[in-house]
Amino acid sequence: MNAEIATNRKAGRDFHIQDKFEAGLELKGTEVKSIRAGKINVSDAFARVENNQVFLYGCDIQPWQTAGAWFNHPAKRPRRLLLHKREILKLAAATAIKGCSLPLLRMYWKNRRVKVEIGVGKGKTHSDQRQDLKKQVELREAQREISRFNRR
Repeated sequence: MNAEIATNRKAGRDFHIQDKFEAGLELKGTEVKSIRAGKINVSDAFARVENNQVFLYGCDIQPWQTAGAWFNHPAKRPRRLLLHKREILKLAAATAIKGCSLPLLRMYWKNRRVKVEIGVGKGKTHSDQRQDLKKQVELREAQREISRFNRR
């Protein structure tokens, strides 16, 4: 049962995704409650390898409204990702290449745990983005023609 929490649609537009990794996420209790309530934004989230650990930055999980100030969490705090050592080493080697980064692709539930999917992405140029839009338009027009032909 993989229930989708949030997806980062900007990542597909801005990056060529070369590889994907599934990681656990170290959260506090109020963060889990906020995620269940849908108070999350992952559009600018990315991961970074620091001291043989991977941290998630830019993931905005709003504080839980009914919790007191003592138990609540900062909205954009860095959160540790839970990965195997060999996966961390692969990510470190991938980000050492110029132009590669680790954008967050999606966040979902898996067996009552929050999982994230991060990708090794190389940034697209403006012309690459335009070519992708042209391909989408051509594909959409081809699908319309096929459906028009099949209706006859």
